[in-house]
Amino acid sequence: MTDTINHHYWQGTFIGDEEAARRLATLPAVVEAALAAPLDTETVLAACDALSRALRDPGHRVRERLAPHLPAGGDGADGAAGEADAGELLGELADFLSRGALTRKLRRELGGTAPQRLNRPDAKETVYEAWAPVGLVAHIAPGNAATVAPLSLIEGLLAGNVNVLKTSSSDTFLAQHLLAELAAQDPTGALAERIIVLRFPSSRQEWLRLMCAPADAVAVWGGEGAVEGVAAHVPAGCRLVEWGHKISFAYLTRDAWADGATLTALAEDVCRFEQQACSSPQVVYLDTDTVDTDALHAFAERLAAALAAQPAPAEADLDPAEYAELTTTEHLARLEEHLGLTRVLAAPDGTWRVMADTRPALTASPLHRSVWVKPLPRKDLMGTLRPMRRYLQTAGIAGSRTDTAELSGLVLAAGATRVTPVGAMTAGYAGEPHDGVYALQRYSRRVAVQADERFATTACLDDLARPAVFPPATGPLLDKAAVQDLNGGVDRGDAELYFRSGGSTGKPALSLFTYEDYDTQMRAAARGLLAAGYDPARDRTANLFYCGGMYGGFISFFSILERLGGVQMPMAAGSDHRATAEMIAAYEVDTLFGMPSYLWQLLHEEAGLLRSYGGLRKIYYGGEHFTEEQRRTLTETFGIEVIHSITYGSTDLGPLGYQCTHSAGSVHHLHADLHTLEIVDVDEDRPVAPGETGRLVFTTRARRGQHLDRYVIGDLGRALPGRCPCGSHAPRFELLGRLGEVMRVATYFLNYRRFVSIAGERLGYGGELQVVLTAGAAREGLTLRMESTHAPDPDRAREAFLAAYPEVRSAVAEQLLDFTVEAVDGADLARTATSGKLLAVVDRRR
Repeated sequence: MTDTINHHYWQGTFIGDEEAARRLATLPAVVEAALAAPLDTETVLAACDALSRALRDPGHRVRERLAPHLPAGGDGADGAAGEADAGELLGELADFLSRGALTRKLRRELGGTAPQRLNRPDAKETVYEAWAPVGLVAHIAPGNAATVAPLSLIEGLLAGNVNVLKTSSSDTFLAQHLLAELAAQDPTGALAERIIVLRFPSSRQEWLRLMCAPADAVAVWGGEGAVEGVAAHVPAGCRLVEWGHKISFAYLTRDAWADGATLTALAEDVCRFEQQACSSPQVVYLDTDTVDTDALHAFAERLAAALAAQPAPAEADLDPAEYAELTTTEHLARLEEHLGLTRVLAAPDGTWRVMADTRPALTASPLHRSVWVKPLPRKDLMGTLRPMRRYLQTAGIAGSRTDTAELSGLVLAAGATRVTPVGAMTAGYAGEPHDGVYALQRYSRRVAVQADERFATTACLDDLARPAVFPPATGPLLDKAAVQDLNGGVDRGDAELYFRSGGSTGKPALSLFTYEDYDTQMRAAARGLLAAGYDPARDRTANLFYCGGMYGGFISFFSILERLGGVQMPMAAGSDHRATAEMIAAYEVDTLFGMPSYLWQLLHEEAGLLRSYGGLRKIYYGGEHFTEEQRRTLTETFGIEVIHSITYGSTDLGPLGYQCTHSAGSVHHLHADLHTLEIVDVDEDRPVAPGETGRLVFTTRARRGQHLDRYVIGDLGRALPGRCPCGSHAPRFELLGRLGEVMRVATYFLNYRRFVSIAGERLGYGGELQVVLTAGAAREGLTLRMESTHAPDPDRAREAFLAAYPEVRSAVAEQLLDFTVEAVDGADLARTATSGKLLAVVDRRR
């Protein structure tokens, strides 16, 4: 990719020393230009996940290109050189970069997967908060850790920063090339613009000064000397983030130190990474009532035997300073044996050493399988450890459950930041705090915007400023059957929440979610409800969606209201309309959530009670649509002031669109922070012209557990041009029915929506309407079923439909179709068993 002369990487290009020096002088202007456009977290996640997949593929060219730059061995935690081979090192990098690991990290450290968006933490207030980048983060990486350097910079990217990284002149070129490969996964170029990697020795102080001068935060990895050397260049007001050397220890109760399995686990902790990790134990404390020299020495002998049983370390050439520290520490300890203070047990070949010491003071080990064993009564723990609190990191505790709980509190109060079981001291988990803090918060600022009542329906301030932009979707179109097949490949760990669809378009389908993905979607739907005029501070809501049978309607809207903090009466749809109406009046409900067909039945069957109550003001509906005639009736008869879609979505994709207060009919905004939308031709897999009707195709962008790309959901619609009067940049589209609502009958294509429109416009009919198709001996049959409580005379209705629908008239005239209209009880209309949704078309021909 480049020769060794060009060993600096600057915003997408490898450059040499002379060019790097020239560009360093312009660093402030470079940073300002890069920060002018915000970095979407999804851009970082998508690129990291793509690189993670490449690193896992043994035959991928990315691995081939990185191979020459890998160190001889792998890395351990905290940047320590480890025993892992190159393949294991790449696996560690792949694990860190995976979407699952990074989304967990974002959620733990910054509260969500889009922390940079100005959302309302309390939906009842027009106050917006977000995590904003500090600006420029300068990372000063250590010289003994191949992966620490690039991963530190990636943390800076997750927080949205511009990053300049200094690697040691003795390091390989892994950081430069790994980050170049990451930038190559981003077609927008936004990542490359925020990545600068410089390789130079610390003696080049002018470069270090130029790096730090415009920085808003400087992250330093290393000991006190390294931190002091960098701190001299950190300007006033700049945040200095120290990732310094730490000391970790094990603490064993009397029962635990007699246990052979505990000793073996402790020996593994000592030998893993040759104690180069900050979390490796350097001291082993025994919980003793008094200083029992015999017990101390006996334990040291057993620990020495456990260390001798561990696999021999790989040969390593110690530098003179390391060798001098090892030999000096051991010789001094041997000298103190004559004073009765110590006892030293060491391998003949010098590969390990145990130093028993009767004095409890925390003492750093010379590492390389060298460990102190000391007595420390529990009552003295605080006084012994707290003076060293700045240097404490991990405490590995072995004891009973009660001991573990008590000792955890003590060591944390004394200054330790991690507690683990013995045997897992160097292990970690995604999103774990580092040295007592979250890295992403250190690289971020918490910012707030206070707004007035004009923003009551604006859930996210960013929607008024710019559109969400994602790379175009690629790959084949997926139908529902293909998505069901994909469910079979979902990892069990990502299948935490199971839903079944209502089955209105066929057999109920299974949908799988992680709880994280479900939470993301419910928060997005909650923002959409605010845009539609829902007021969580004042509205009193009856949740009347169907529940049971793994159907997600009621549960989802319960979750949405929970996130909004809205007042909720979780009644659910029930057959006892009288009891429901009485509860609505008793609990002063003014807002109804539910399916149009159910709400229509409830309001008309209990019209007397509900009109007498007179408190209903808002209806938010989902799953179906109210016709214009039904809306007029709701307004004029029941005094409903606000009628909006609660969300447009599907069980498998979640919320897809929402209505704002300016949206009428079936017009929705896209949840552009969750999905992208394409509209393709009904008959061919090609985009339609702007404004034309086609199939809606969604690609989900913010989901960890399942990738649903280019899903043909089965709905028809068209894109609307221009920006909405509400001010949002989120795209708008109009729903125009489902593919199944277009029927081929008697050689003609007929549309269910057309029948609904004629019923409202020509007959003033506001009830439900159902089409039933049958196959007769001589011709096909089409029966329109209308609710008897609202329907006109069937013969008059038939004539009106024939007069207004030329294709139906022609089919009847050509004796290809038997067309009838029936008035039936609303309860006799066919519905889905799970959701109660009206089946618009019942096809009995097959």
